[in-house]
Amino acid sequence: MKKSILILAALLLTPALAAFGQARPNGDKWKASVIDIEITGKSYDYIQPWSKSTRTLRKIGTVVGEREILTTALGLNDNILIRLQKGGRGRWFNGEVKWLDYHANLALISSDSDSFWEGLNPLELADKDFNAEGLKIARWRSGKMETRSAEFYEWRDRLSQQSFLSYMHLRANTEADGLGAAEPLVDGEKLVGIITGKGGDTLSAIPYTFIGPALKAVRAGESPKCGIFDFTWQPTRNPDTLEYLGLKGEPRGVTVIKVPEKKGRKSVLKVRDLILEVDGHKIDNEGEYEDPVYGHLTIENLTTANGRRAGDKVKIRILRKGKEMEVTYTMPAADYELDLVPDHIFDQEPEYLMKAGLLFQPLTEDFLRRWGSSWTTRAPFRLKYFRSKESTEKTPSLVVLTVVIPDPINLGYEAIRYQVVDKLNGKKIHTLKDLVAAFREPQDGFHIVELMKGSTAQRLVIDAERADDATQRVLARYGIPKDHYFKGEPTGGGLMRRPVGRRRGGD
Repeated sequence: MKKSILILAALLLTPALAAFGQARPNGDKWKASVIDIEITGKSYDYIQPWSKSTRTLRKIGTVVGEREILTTALGLNDNILIRLQKGGRGRWFNGEVKWLDYHANLALISSDSDSFWEGLNPLELADKDFNAEGLKIARWRSGKMETRSAEFYEWRDRLSQQSFLSYMHLRANTEADGLGAAEPLVDGEKLVGIITGKGGDTLSAIPYTFIGPALKAVRAGESPKCGIFDFTWQPTRNPDTLEYLGLKGEPRGVTVIKVPEKKGRKSVLKVRDLILEVDGHKIDNEGEYEDPVYGHLTIENLTTANGRRAGDKVKIRILRKGKEMEVTYTMPAADYELDLVPDHIFDQEPEYLMKAGLLFQPLTEDFLRRWGSSWTTRAPFRLKYFRSKESTEKTPSLVVLTVVIPDPINLGYEAIRYQVVDKLNGKKIHTLKDLVAAFREPQDGFHIVELMKGSTAQRLVIDAERADDATQRVLARYGIPKDHYFKGEPTGGGLMRRPVGRRRGGD
């Protein structure tokens, strides 16, 4: 009897064991599409802007077309070497950036090695019918393909990782940790999005709806640039404000509170215009509209919806002085220099000018980030204040006296640092090249640096006749290779050595 039971059990288990032995291991379908990427790039010290080092980071890429690997733009700036690895282990191949957009946070990487592409298969982009409850995250870990589950949560417009640009992201719930290295979010053999980060149990991903139009444009030989609304608006919650603007009926629309002052660009919008519709979408008084597919999104999403980009025209219905009208708005390209303090300066060394120990640098957020992860609270308030200001024709940028490197010529000024420069030798200063021109015209034998009102010190006076000798002395004493670097200048190739000498400008 026992023998019969054992034989029956064996007969029942045999098909299951055979099926298990023949089943494809979890994640096999993505092994030929998911790539490891290693990026080595330059890293800069904004307190000693002539100093350089290297950094290395790892991230994920997804094969999406012939010799095309899709990833995020994060970490690709100032790269000097890109290496690609397939299969989670083994040989590394050299790669190169084919296309990159920091505002969109997307990049395409390729390799000229034919052997690298052998055995790789591209993933197609998903469509609106993807399986919301059966999403997977695929990535290489310790040479093995790891897959984790995710479930669609919502569509939400969010800021790009390295830009003020806001566009629609896909959000999904998952228990996976350590996300944000451009891992692919997949449905079967289709790419739903690439992951940019995770907060709590919810990941954010750049979705196929945004990726698709960008890839189409790049493949057509174009260089697509993201467009933006460069005016500033605010919700219109106060009924008295709506009445003042002349609106009748239910509360709706948002109020334009600032339009840019740019040379050669005259906005069709004016301050106190009430925006009622954008491309036929009715705008509520919180600045949102109802998308027929994706639900409630903010007005900012309409800058990138349906593949729209810089140069495209948008129909905006407004209420101006109590009268409704329609204007045609041409979207400018997203540009970091739209702000007085640029968010980022990518793919170039930090600019600086040193004269007689006085170190001058442009004011950028990259400079402010030298105060660490808490820079928004730790950086000097007098510098952070300008982050809320827009670049204008009159004031396109700012220059900061960041530190005074000690020398007999600047004795008594050593404690002055992080002050915005107003004038040099009576001339207004907005750029480092303004400084160069002003230094050629000393006043009565002196260079007079005037700092912006509100600074602890008001001016510095330097002997002009001795200034050049003092500059050479400071360079030699502190191991500084040159007295300036401006964008576009050759650097002699390779990384410069870190200067010997006492570090200045600490916290």
